[in-house]
Amino acid sequence: MDLATFIGIFAGIGLVLASILMNSGLDLFWSAPSAAIVIGGTGAAIMIAFPLNEVLRVIGLATRVFLVKKADNYVLESMVSICNVARKGGVLAIESKLKEVDNEFLKKGLELTVDGKDEATVNSLLKAEIKQILKSHKDGWEIFNQAGAFAPAFGMIGTLIGLIQMLSDLADVGSVGPKMAIALITTFYGAVMANLFFIPMTVKLKRRSASDTLEMNLVLEGISYIRKGVNPRFMQEILENYVESAVGKKEKKEDKGGGDKKPAKGKKK
Repeated sequence: MDLATFIGIFAGIGLVLASILMNSGLDLFWSAPSAAIVIGGTGAAIMIAFPLNEVLRVIGLATRVFLVKKADNYVLESMVSICNVARKGGVLAIESKLKEVDNEFLKKGLELTVDGKDEATVNSLLKAEIKQILKSHKDGWEIFNQAGAFAPAFGMIGTLIGLIQMLSDLADVGSVGPKMAIALITTFYGAVMANLFFIPMTVKLKRRSASDTLEMNLVLEGISYIRKGVNPRFMQEILENYVESAVGKKEKKEDKGGGDKKPAKGKKK
């Protein structure tokens, strides 16, 4: 269970509710039609934009936001242990350790190795699976990303509907304020849903996907060394350097992408 996700969600909801209760009651911020427009409209737009099978699959992917992923060194330690077994008893000796392997991707690679598949075949099959897994991940976070764009849009649509209804009947001037408040609630709902749920979930799913990519590539490298029967300590050092290098490149890329762009130099006359 990822405590950061739960803390963030409850803290966000709590702060919004607290700010409401400090100045008014919850009744002022509740509107069933507004909720229906934002939630129903966002759901309808998602169904139009994406195939049904991808929309249904995203429910399972959403649970990844609330789960803690095991660290890369856990997989590395498993591969070092298996490498030690393979070095002493040969590749076939790995079969007795397969039940102890928790990582499904690593387990599949080891099963293919034990079954006698050559290295090229194993790499080809595992790379194809990596591609399929990453596509599934991308489909998931793209849906949340689009939901983060659709929710505020439908919030604005709801507000426009409310304004049209309000402006169509200006005979009662005293009702203009309350009607305006109700119209703005829809925009409020859309903004909260996008910025407290959909956009943060998109960011976390992207980060999890990047972490999974690193882990699966680490497994590919590890299986190659296990097949060769290299020294487990040597393999550990190589793979640790691989992880450090990959993480360093990722951080450097993020810093470069998030940094301020240098102003373009003017042309010399």
